[in-house]
Amino acid sequence: MRERPPGLSVRIKLTLSYAVFVVIVGIALFTVGFLVLRFLPEGTLYATSGLFTPARRDLADVFVKYAWFTVAGLAVIGLGGGWIVAGLMLRPLTRITDAARAVRDGSLDRRVDLPGRRDELTDLADTFDAMLARIAETVQEQRRFAANASHELRTPHATMRTMLEVAKADPASVDVERLIARLDDTNERAIRLTEAILALSRASSGGVVARTEVEIDALAAEVCGELAPLATRTSARLTTRIASPSVAIADETLARQMLTNLVHNAIVHSTPDGEVAREVQIAVRTDARSVVIDVANTGAVLSPETVATLPEPFVRAAGRARPAEGGTGLGLAIAVAIVRVHEGSLELWPREGGGLHARVRLPRPTTDRDR
Repeated sequence: MRERPPGLSVRIKLTLSYAVFVVIVGIALFTVGFLVLRFLPEGTLYATSGLFTPARRDLADVFVKYAWFTVAGLAVIGLGGGWIVAGLMLRPLTRITDAARAVRDGSLDRRVDLPGRRDELTDLADTFDAMLARIAETVQEQRRFAANASHELRTPHATMRTMLEVAKADPASVDVERLIARLDDTNERAIRLTEAILALSRASSGGVVARTEVEIDALAAEVCGELAPLATRTSARLTTRIASPSVAIADETLARQMLTNLVHNAIVHSTPDGEVAREVQIAVRTDARSVVIDVANTGAVLSPETVATLPEPFVRAAGRARPAEGGTGLGLAIAVAIVRVHEGSLELWPREGGGLHARVRLPRPTTDRDR
């Protein structure tokens, strides 16, 4: 925390400002009154009624005498009234400061919750509450991620330890080739999971990425070609509708990773839709401001509530069951992070009849017509 030298509080500064303003206004009024007195004639005048009429000097003496008393009174009133008014005006800031201190000390559930009609202070309080809600949500996400990552990373290592302990307990009955193969598969699973966690960390870092014009149509075709053998092994029919050209402003490496994750996720989680075989559909098109990528797959019927949780790390649609192709549960989370870095959007909704539909929007290059 930055160390600052002590100074006057805002309340004292406002109080002095109010008092000085009141005194200046009083002095200005009395100055105008004194100037008016200059137009009165000199000497003593007697009215026709015989009553005494004071001259300019008499009025000036009395005016100056009571002017000083009045200015002193205005100063006192300005200080007292300014202190009260400043306290009332600063009370919301005190409430916001107390909430900020509570959050600093670890109470993330504290909110300002400032009542009243909308003004600058209520806008500040509402913005502060929204920021606190976002921070609390992010902290909860990080805690869930850390807990899930620990569980996921512990599982393959615990599996390998169990296999080795069993082998040491009865070496004569061990099929060495089978043990090595199982250890290799489990180790590869741990490596893939670690790499996925590192990829998610890089994509979520929020750093500046080098964006260029990327041909998403060509990139999507390459990704579909690379994942075609996986679709064949899983008996999934992979169909594409790719419009050309479809150019987006993106980092090519990250865009490829995002497309790979979406298509891979669709393939490994696709299931037959009644009498229809497993199907994965990829479509790329453009609209006025963005490149639109649709990835849909057949599968189990999903509720909107379940779909809303899918972008969270390690969450899978069918409970926590791991697909046969060794998914890590981080594919959609990485895709969401990549899209967010590119200032795009990723929408998920249940496909009619079962399965999932994902739609990505990436920004297009700005043309003179768009400006």
